[in-house]
Amino acid sequence: MSTMTIPDQVIPLPGDPRLAHALVAAVEDALSMCGARARLVGITAVPTHEPGTITGVLGVHGKATGFLIFNVCEPVAKALTSGFLQEEVDALNSQVVDTVGELTNLVAGGLKKRVADTPWAFQSVTVPSVIIGHNYQIAYAKGITYLAATFEQENAAALFLDQRLFQAAVSLIRV
Repeated sequence: MSTMTIPDQVIPLPGDPRLAHALVAAVEDALSMCGARARLVGITAVPTHEPGTITGVLGVHGKATGFLIFNVCEPVAKALTSGFLQEEVDALNSQVVDTVGELTNLVAGGLKKRVADTPWAFQSVTVPSVIIGHNYQIAYAKGITYLAATFEQENAAALFLDQRLFQAAVSLIRV
């Protein structure tokens, strides 16, 4: 299992460090269900273009309300699905789409548990939806707290960086 610690004493984290730590730990837990390893390569509080072509989106509601996004490129999605199902998956199919939705749900559940005693607490989640494709853009309302963690999957077969990156992001507002 990988260790994705955030050195907030050395590098100041954007936004609330509790939310950043919770998001990274939730992703790490979800990856463990796939037997996957990844390295945290960045955290930002500025919305960015999602690097991958498959995006799980899930709404959260409670003291804070908003969305969780789990975005992966196709090679990462297939690798995570292979690990999750314990069988080789070599094409984008319904199993890959279902796995991205389930991983989005797992990240949301891990985040929910970790932010329960913070101002970012939420009690319920929606059913995840999965978007496939590049040509979309998410607009964020003023006043939203946004935080994204970008990871690089350990995949020796992938030649290009964009074939190894994935991202988990939350956009929340306190109600």
